[in-house]
Amino acid sequence: MADWQRTFTCGALRHDQVGQTVTLNGWVNSRRAYNQQIFVDLRDRHGVTQVVFEADPAVSTALFETAESVGREWCLSVQGEVRRRLPGKENPDLATGAVEVVARHIEVLNRCPTPPFEVTEFPGEELAGEDVRLQYRYLDLRRPSLQKSLLLRNRLNQTIRSFLDERSFVEVETPLLGRSTPEGARDYLVPSRVHPGAWYALPQSPQLYKQLLMVAGFDRYYQIARCLRDEDLRADRQPEFTQLDIEMSFVDQDDILKMIEELAVVVFRACLGIELPTPFHRLGYDEAMLRYGSDKPDLRYGLEIVDVTDWAGNSGFKVFQEAVASGQVVRAINAKQAAGRFSNTELKPGGKLSEVVTRAGGKGLAWLKVEEGKYSGGIEKFFNAGAVDALGACLGAVPGDLLLLVADVPDRAAELLGGLRVHLAAQLGLVPADNHLFRPLWVVDFPSFMRDSEEGRWVANHHPFTAPRVEDIPRLESDTAQVKARAYDLVINGYECGGGSIRIHDPVVQERLFAVLGMPTEQAHEKFGFLLDALKMGAPPHGGIALGIDRWAMILSGTSNIRDVIAFPKNQRARDLMTGAPAPVDLRQLKELGL
Repeated sequence: MADWQRTFTCGALRHDQVGQTVTLNGWVNSRRAYNQQIFVDLRDRHGVTQVVFEADPAVSTALFETAESVGREWCLSVQGEVRRRLPGKENPDLATGAVEVVARHIEVLNRCPTPPFEVTEFPGEELAGEDVRLQYRYLDLRRPSLQKSLLLRNRLNQTIRSFLDERSFVEVETPLLGRSTPEGARDYLVPSRVHPGAWYALPQSPQLYKQLLMVAGFDRYYQIARCLRDEDLRADRQPEFTQLDIEMSFVDQDDILKMIEELAVVVFRACLGIELPTPFHRLGYDEAMLRYGSDKPDLRYGLEIVDVTDWAGNSGFKVFQEAVASGQVVRAINAKQAAGRFSNTELKPGGKLSEVVTRAGGKGLAWLKVEEGKYSGGIEKFFNAGAVDALGACLGAVPGDLLLLVADVPDRAAELLGGLRVHLAAQLGLVPADNHLFRPLWVVDFPSFMRDSEEGRWVANHHPFTAPRVEDIPRLESDTAQVKARAYDLVINGYECGGGSIRIHDPVVQERLFAVLGMPTEQAHEKFGFLLDALKMGAPPHGGIALGIDRWAMILSGTSNIRDVIAFPKNQRARDLMTGAPAPVDLRQLKELGL
């Protein structure tokens, strides 16, 4: 062991080590200089220890002079004696705050120029811009909050593996170079040098491979898999991401949901010390869209949407009556005790709250403030006698409430009020600030198909291997819009954290579904012949789910930015600012690929 190698980490020292000579390795977190003493807070991923350098000629003048020269983020090895801090000088914010190390030797392992931004985190101070932090990500990753997030992510992965191993799951790696399939997001394509003109696709998921593993007899499979999709980025999305893929044979939907609930309970207990109550709430897709305007509703607050179309058709308000007559719906939110939180200017056309609806494509926002014995808002005079009181009764209104209404086609009305609901929750402070309230739920019974208006055809709502409900199979072709899928999404606090389904294991049903999607038999066999052949070889009933590891880590860490839980993320333009990827390549490489 070299003389400079550590005997303790910077987070390990306590009263038990007082009087011992120890060696610490780490980075200079901060430095405070006085006439006869220099204090250096030495940091590693385990914690921070205060090191004291004293101007004592009997020890070493050079030691003090070296301590005077060190700067932030220098990498040091320090040897010294552990002692108790003076009474009143303890730091309760540090695990090592009751002790300090009196330095007797220092070795500079590496210097650091003035960092491009402050690595040390100070309460209340804004971080440097994200682009510069991503450019120097290796420095940004020294921040304790980021290290805490990545360590939590490590605990998440270890907990998952242990849980599944105890339940006889087999971890199987699936290929990264596969075939491009037509359904889903855009693929990242890889040209083949040995097969000019042919291309691999990087996996958007291991979906087909894990189904083939069920045919192969591996009845319980999992993989923490890297997946890639060439799609637009958001704060909770990256072009490359990690998901936990699970597939099981001889199961129905309840078996999978129950097992994932058990996994979630174990994960939240291990990572946060929180007990999640089970079973999780379940909502049908249609009910979720009606009550919350979203298929991933946040249940931590109310603000439920109420359909008032029947009332609106007889309300006397011409705008609503014409909307209802044209086949539109009228829906409302009662923002409890919010009348005083928004001025009339904010509510009127062009106002901040009204613009939440118009920016999303809505025609406008109607509103009424509930006051003692009356309603105000300008539109109350257009209603029939007693109509406003009837609306208030329908919405459970009391003085101080704010009633918000929109008229539009059903899907758009749901979308508009769903977005308004999320905005109101943020404005009214309804989302708990401590990020320790979790309301998971399952959204089930999704439509199997969605109509692509541009292409004039049906597309799979999830993916084309999702089984329809058994009772809906006879009407696959005759009543396609009403066919429901045996699909389920796990939602936590407004985030979709996983999705899965029971798969089609009957090749005849699979071919029928391909036909509904506008894929004739010959084309289906060209693109998915290997799957159809496999399903004919005694494929068992099977189903599974994919859980977004990045999103789980984000929620567990209490951040809303997925880049905080990924070691080396891309920015919002899918660029790696640290390495410069994507970047041009040598013309010789392109020539070898026939490009």
